[in-house]
Amino acid sequence: MQQDDNQLEELINQIDSLHEEAVALEQKFSPAVEKVHPNFRKSAQNLLHYLSLRKHDMRNLQENLSQLGLSSLGRAEGHVLASLQAVRNQLCHLTACTPTEKHLAVSFHENGVLLDANTEALLGPHPEKRSTRIMVTLPSEAAEDYDLLLRLLKAGMNCARINCAHDNEKVWLQMVQLIHKASEETGIECKVLMDLMGPKLRTGPLKEGPKLVTIRPMQNNLGQTTEAANIWLAPPDAPPPANMDAWLPVPAEWMAQLQENDKIFFTDTRSRKRSFSVLKKQSNGVIAHLFKSSYITTGMKLRIKNKSVATRTTEVGELPPTFAPIILKKDNLLVLTRELIPGEPALYDDQGHVVQPAHISCTLPEVFSQVKEGQPILFDDGKIEGQIQEVNKNAIVVKITYASPTGSKLRDDKGINLPESKIRLNGMTEKDKQDLKFVARHADIVNFSFVNYVEDVEALHHELDELQADNVSVMLKIETKEGFRNLPHLLLASMKRYPAGIMIARGDLAVECGFLRLAEVQEEILWLCEAAHIPVVWATQVLETLAKKGRPSRAEITDAAMAQRADCVMLNKGPHVVQAVELLHDIMVRMQEHQHKKTSMLRSLHVSDLEALQE
Repeated sequence: MQQDDNQLEELINQIDSLHEEAVALEQKFSPAVEKVHPNFRKSAQNLLHYLSLRKHDMRNLQENLSQLGLSSLGRAEGHVLASLQAVRNQLCHLTACTPTEKHLAVSFHENGVLLDANTEALLGPHPEKRSTRIMVTLPSEAAEDYDLLLRLLKAGMNCARINCAHDNEKVWLQMVQLIHKASEETGIECKVLMDLMGPKLRTGPLKEGPKLVTIRPMQNNLGQTTEAANIWLAPPDAPPPANMDAWLPVPAEWMAQLQENDKIFFTDTRSRKRSFSVLKKQSNGVIAHLFKSSYITTGMKLRIKNKSVATRTTEVGELPPTFAPIILKKDNLLVLTRELIPGEPALYDDQGHVVQPAHISCTLPEVFSQVKEGQPILFDDGKIEGQIQEVNKNAIVVKITYASPTGSKLRDDKGINLPESKIRLNGMTEKDKQDLKFVARHADIVNFSFVNYVEDVEALHHELDELQADNVSVMLKIETKEGFRNLPHLLLASMKRYPAGIMIARGDLAVECGFLRLAEVQEEILWLCEAAHIPVVWATQVLETLAKKGRPSRAEITDAAMAQRADCVMLNKGPHVVQAVELLHDIMVRMQEHQHKKTSMLRSLHVSDLEALQE
């Protein structure tokens, strides 16, 4: 018995020590806590308590508490001191100890109340059948497709995301107006979130190739055409209808002569004789079928074998240029240039030796003074990996260490990640500041990309104050190793404005931290945000193949189910995005009966039929 009392006393001492350290850390950061918004005051204290708790390896303590049938503190995120006090009081009932009632920053009950209130303030009211909100990234066509927005809202969208990296203010305004119109018509509230591009490091432009369009009809495995390609022949100012495979600009006068069933003949760049068949004539153009693969360039001659038309021949108008990607294999060299020189593949001599390695520029020349030899570098979401071999003021020489065996294609505007380099960039670009003026007038939430330091958050807050945008909430995207490392400080900085949120941008984050660590990293972000009672958006590639191809993978279903532990889940755009919202809604409704944050909800099982076993 004496041994049991000693063990219990030791456990009580450990709990008291954890409590004292938690309060000490809160006091140490009291100036920072005083600066947060009053609605976040208790949450900031609890965040510091949780950070203090997690400085320790508590696995032995947890095991000892579990053996006594007590809480192992595994779900203490939102109410740290309350959890410690409850465990201590239970231990005191088992030995000669007086239970104590200490001041608690957050009680068990307050934890849920705070998180629910903060989530509603940021993302809108609680959906009717589920607790987790759904955010959808809008495609450009949402600026004109009102029916799409209606369907998204009815399927379960609670927040619409507009990415400022694409389109322009005219398109954004059309999207916002249609969102509000659809929301009024359906009676479903929908927040508008606008995503600032941020200082994203990307590849620069590629060298312009021929002005060419390649058209390939649908073929089976035997190379037989199973479906003709749909071609839009029309003047340059007459955009094509949906589901066209190519658009060839032609003069309006020549197009007006065409009739259904007319044959249009041409010879493509490979000297192959080809023809279009006019299927349907519309007021501003014609739809034609093409049954054989063709390569068509600007200025290519088209002719009609019809003596009744006045002008039988014409030329294809101006086509957009092509840009050949740079093909990279393992051990190839790639030169990143400071100057925005159009990128080109490597040049070889007659013997196959490299005369000039492949080169491409990057969008942020500041990195040239901040990277070092031997550091890793990744391109296009980690599809291509390399190591920096040489650095000078004008170029970075990279040796490719991983690529597809057949060669990986590097195109323009692809992400570049430097996970081991401490890159200090201005958190807000001039484009961000310009876009923020629009955001302040039309959005509910601004999403801040590539935030790494407290100074970045303060700069955004300052810009919003200058614009008198008190109505705009701030969400921080955590997508770099540095942003993850500084997350506690970023949370305290973001809590100076109310409400606030965090987005786990799993694409860049996986590249920065390593795919093997992604699961661990996203868990830590969820824990810290729950401790701060700050809502979290689970983003990137949720039900991606469903949204894009119409059918999800098994792994994606599991991922979507796990995402229910966040407060909002983001879907990317795709032809089947409405179907993706419907499925995600169904998964969320089902999963909330089984899981709330880290807590398993023990409802009755539907899969175990005891009566059948008794028969």
